[in-house]
Amino acid sequence: MTQKSGINSYLFGGNAPYIENLYEEYLDNPASVPENWRTYFDAMQNMPGSNGTELRDIAHTPIQSSFAERARFGPICRVVASPDAELGRKRVSVQKLIAAYRNVGSRWADLDPLKRQERPALPDLEPSFYGFSDTDMDIVFNTSNTYFGRETMPLRELLQNLRETYCGTIGAEFMYVSEQTEKRWWQARLETIRSKPDFSPDKKKHILERLTAAEGFERYLHTRFVGQKRFSLEGGDSFVPCLDELIQRAGKAGIQEIVIGMAHRGRLNVLVNIMGKNPVDLFAEFEGKHAGDLPSGDVKYHQGFTSDIATPGGPVNISLAFNPSHLEIVNPVVEGAVKARQVQREDRLGSQVLPVLVHGDAAFSGQGVVMETLNLAMTRGYGTGGTVHIVINNQIGFTTSDPRDTRSTTYCTDVVKMIEAPVVHVNGDDPEAVVLATRMALDYRQAFKRDIVLDIVCFRKLGHNEQDTPAMTQPLMYKNIEKHPGT
Repeated sequence: MTQKSGINSYLFGGNAPYIENLYEEYLDNPASVPENWRTYFDAMQNMPGSNGTELRDIAHTPIQSSFAERARFGPICRVVASPDAELGRKRVSVQKLIAAYRNVGSRWADLDPLKRQERPALPDLEPSFYGFSDTDMDIVFNTSNTYFGRETMPLRELLQNLRETYCGTIGAEFMYVSEQTEKRWWQARLETIRSKPDFSPDKKKHILERLTAAEGFERYLHTRFVGQKRFSLEGGDSFVPCLDELIQRAGKAGIQEIVIGMAHRGRLNVLVNIMGKNPVDLFAEFEGKHAGDLPSGDVKYHQGFTSDIATPGGPVNISLAFNPSHLEIVNPVVEGAVKARQVQREDRLGSQVLPVLVHGDAAFSGQGVVMETLNLAMTRGYGTGGTVHIVINNQIGFTTSDPRDTRSTTYCTDVVKMIEAPVVHVNGDDPEAVVLATRMALDYRQAFKRDIVLDIVCFRKLGHNEQDTPAMTQPLMYKNIEKHPGT
């Protein structure tokens, strides 16, 4: 082996540049190299190539120089995209359009009963933003990643389905949720029905009955107890069928107890039309009467109540926590009460006891205790298996109605994005949509044991309380409200 290495010592790696130059000279002109090297290089030409052929090698330097020139001056010609490449670009753009509606379609939704603001400019919801024109509307694209029931459909039909689903009277926000399973759950629930309820005649009659009870109650109090504070629900009447649906569906899902925390707005209506408080007792409180053995008492719209309500799954115990007057302070109280009940029942998953928190829009975005309570929602020691949050969003906080003056976020519910809780915005003037959104909210909570927010966008027919004259501070808003026929 040592002898063989000595024979080939000229092939030592340090000699490679010298040999390569000789070889290049040989390929250019065999007679230009010494005879012994010419003989050696001739023998190399007789060896078969890697592909089995015996073609002579050619000089490498011209090829290397050609590549260097191309790199220096760029491509000589531009390749024009083929029709297939253009169609591929459009297919990608269709997927971007679908994603845009799922992400921000709620900002185009028909949510405000008062129609005070025009639809914002969102270029990414327009087909033209992706290069589509009217001539593209009848092109059929793959839609297998949607739940519209078709593997393919024309762009025109797809666009209509997206707008019906995400820009109707229900606008959902869920794409910021990390879990892909939860996002696909929402897409399936919304897209299969285009976010439109399909209730039976009996169900529609029941919703109407609940609305009539809510409105009739407020009108009676307004007539009999003129000027007395009651913090009317008028303008947000859909909250009553919402809460009714939540309780009935919760009972059917196996919930045994519900603890509710809410402020003053609509509280009297809930006490009578949901909890079953005797109206006679409420009227006595309006008249200043109370039990003789009580030296003092709280105002009627702060008092708590407990009752059992019949549901398809059996009776459900409902506890309405006392209202501490300071907005949102009841939130951790309710969560603690629910946690205690869950521990007592050994309900580790939160399948038997449900917390429900009712908020006002201004307080939900303005009170720090909201964030502090949300921060504990997913913790091991204090989590309650998901809370159903209902926002009575009457678009005004006492005397401030312009969101540019009340918060720095798009929605009053944006604080819940800190725990990736989905939000379903719904137009309070569409009570059937409110009931549908309530169903989806509870089903999500039961399926994933996470917080969920139902934002009922409505209005406040009267003042902050019945002694206020809101037209003094919100003249334009209350001109619209005066013309509104009611839910």
